[in-house]
Amino acid sequence: MHLPVKLLLLLCILSYTGHAQQLSGAGKIRQGSMAVASSARFNIRDFGATGDGRTLDTDAINKAIEAARAAGGGTVYFPAGTYLSFSIHLKSNISLFLDQGAVLEGAEPAEGFGGYDPGEPNPSNQYQDWGHSHWHNSLIWGENLENVSILGTGTIFGKGLTRGESQKPGIGNKAIALKLCRNVVIRDITILYGGHFGILATGVDNFTVDNVKMDTNRDGIDVDCCKNVRISNCTINSPWDDAICLKSSYALGYARTTENVTITNCQVSGFDRGTLYDGTYQRNEYHTVPDKEGVTGRIKFGTESNGGFQNITISNCVFEYCRGLALETVDGGLLEDVTITNISMRDIINAPLFLRLGARMRGPEGTPVGKLRRINISNIVVYNANADFASIISGIPGHPIEDIKLSNIQIWYKGGGTKEMAEINPPENEKQYPEPAKMGEMPAYGFFLRHVDGIEFNNVDLHLMEADQRPPFVLHDVKNASLSHVQAEVSKGISTMALNDVENLKLHESLNLPDKQHKKIGEKKF
Repeated sequence: MHLPVKLLLLLCILSYTGHAQQLSGAGKIRQGSMAVASSARFNIRDFGATGDGRTLDTDAINKAIEAARAAGGGTVYFPAGTYLSFSIHLKSNISLFLDQGAVLEGAEPAEGFGGYDPGEPNPSNQYQDWGHSHWHNSLIWGENLENVSILGTGTIFGKGLTRGESQKPGIGNKAIALKLCRNVVIRDITILYGGHFGILATGVDNFTVDNVKMDTNRDGIDVDCCKNVRISNCTINSPWDDAICLKSSYALGYARTTENVTITNCQVSGFDRGTLYDGTYQRNEYHTVPDKEGVTGRIKFGTESNGGFQNITISNCVFEYCRGLALETVDGGLLEDVTITNISMRDIINAPLFLRLGARMRGPEGTPVGKLRRINISNIVVYNANADFASIISGIPGHPIEDIKLSNIQIWYKGGGTKEMAEINPPENEKQYPEPAKMGEMPAYGFFLRHVDGIEFNNVDLHLMEADQRPPFVLHDVKNASLSHVQAEVSKGISTMALNDVENLKLHESLNLPDKQHKKIGEKKF
């Protein structure tokens, strides 16, 4: 049967139209799906936020978060603008996204203007500072959450936060505080003046901090009692306290280890507050640091150390104009299985390397002294280090630091030490706050070792920028020490090593001394 040509054309047109309608319908389905995805973004301006920097936007922000929570999760979106706020309450499955030009500004408490949430009760307050023990008195806080993130290229400005320990109602002292959370990401944001802590994470597991810029007036990032942590590509300027600090306090009411942590590709410094942010990198506030011991700005383990630290790596990091690397356990925890490599330091104001086992024991009664052991530090370059403190590796009587390996290390010390300094016997101070300056000036310009069992130096070079009347190495109560290919500048007439109660010292192609194994040395200088 042959259909007329006109009828065939009509059928073709109808067929094409139906197919086009089907495509159009599919497009609508896709568009509808996109609309659902789009509706998972909750713009805080739709909930009443003004972003004018004068109006308090706390309620609008928290309403947007609640709406996202009720929808099963989503992104709470901060467009460009300045959003004045008190405490923001994070919820599970929520992302805060601060767009370019968005500033979340911590409001300044004032009569009739409200304030931050009060610090919640904590029966374990006495075992750590107030700031470590409370989370709700913060600009952003979350507790018992999962799947949360704080993202974007905007800024968190803690203008109204205090850097202190104030317990006064309405006062906030942390930019971001998280307790007992899982699956947390903080990425790309800038934090300016974060209060006592720019980021405090306590009991947070599977935690990522990446590409965060921070210029703050106390601690930068504190990781306390956390597991599976990745900190990368961060730049932290914190002249008045530590930049990146691992802790294991008793704030949760029990001891919990900080473990499985990587810190990589980060820069830490102690420039004047705000001058990393504005790009001027000034150095005029050295004597304004509250502890009077000079700028801080370093990477540190401790001081809170009830639960200890295990299985941690630090790599590819830069220290500038700050204190040196510090590994401290003084409250009973184990500090063990740590690898640190590829570190460059310049203008270091105290000990470039500080390994300290102490017995401050701020924790429940009966807690035994901890251990510091199995530490591998390699590929370190330090230029212009303060020689007053040397590098210090110090345990306490009956509790030595154990199994330390130091390799491929070059340190240029300022020098200038006197003969009187060479006669110093530093106090043990095992119950005191662990800090190089608290131990006082050192009798060595390079390394001071005391109460150590098992330490290897390989390819370590020490240089002086001016003459120093102290030996490069002082060893007190040291067992099983090995120096291989170790060299150090020595001023005329000064010994290379001062030894006291040393057992099994091996020298190989080191310090221009004969290769020899010394079984037992009471008191001697080489």
